[in-house]
Amino acid sequence: MAQYPDLAGKVAVITGAGRRQGLGEAMAKRLAAEGCKVVITDLGQAQGEHLPETAIGTTQEMQDIVQEIEQAGGTAAAFVCNVLKPEEVAAAARFAVDSFGSLDIWVNNAGVGYLMKPILEMSVEEWDTVLNVNLRGTFLGIKYAAEQMVQLGNGGKIINIGSQASKSAFAHASAYTTSKHGMTGLTRVAAQELGPHGINVNQICPNHVTTGLGAWQNAHFSEVTGKGYDQYMADMRARIPLGRPGLQDDIAKACAFLCSEQAVYISGEAMNVSGGEEYH
Repeated sequence: MAQYPDLAGKVAVITGAGRRQGLGEAMAKRLAAEGCKVVITDLGQAQGEHLPETAIGTTQEMQDIVQEIEQAGGTAAAFVCNVLKPEEVAAAARFAVDSFGSLDIWVNNAGVGYLMKPILEMSVEEWDTVLNVNLRGTFLGIKYAAEQMVQLGNGGKIINIGSQASKSAFAHASAYTTSKHGMTGLTRVAAQELGPHGINVNQICPNHVTTGLGAWQNAHFSEVTGKGYDQYMADMRARIPLGRPGLQDDIAKACAFLCSEQAVYISGEAMNVSGGEEYH
């Protein structure tokens, strides 16, 4: 059941939303359930060594998610987009307007969270991949989404998907932590600049969520910490006051709220959705 009637008919673009069990899929389906017309974007196919097929949403996955949204009574479309390419990000924004007549919501969800090594072992190419996708991609999303929103003159909502790493540092995640810290600064600047146009810009900062990427992170950090999987997961639950890792739906709910008129006076925030684990 829709909780935010004002979202009905709004047009939303979610980047990096083509992977099964990902945050993007969950947010797309939640916004569609609220009555939004949703555009799902992802790479569609592998883009070299550091963006393999196992880490991106394929064209088939994107189409399957669109079909599931439509079967549930929603409206959706897929658009292949590399968030590193300005012309493709701009084209995705135009596609939303051309297809559905508006652009009201843009969610910068595309990111790389699997190139995690100690600084002494991380290559420059790996560092650049993380910083480019996570930070340059978010900048381009803000820029071209806002360009359309300003032209349309109806304001809008831009949501950046950060991380607990937007607030705290994590060993073996130098590039990821740096990119998510940087996203927080970018969110705050964008909120200041775009506020006069009626555009709210906010960031959601989840703690660990066992998406497909999250499952890889569980296995990876179980190994590098030497704890083993069961102990690593037990320690994770123990440090979260609410006693469990996050769920995709926890982030989707926060996204729907920030996109709604209930959050009309919230902008420039980096909102923790972490079960109490992150509190600053």
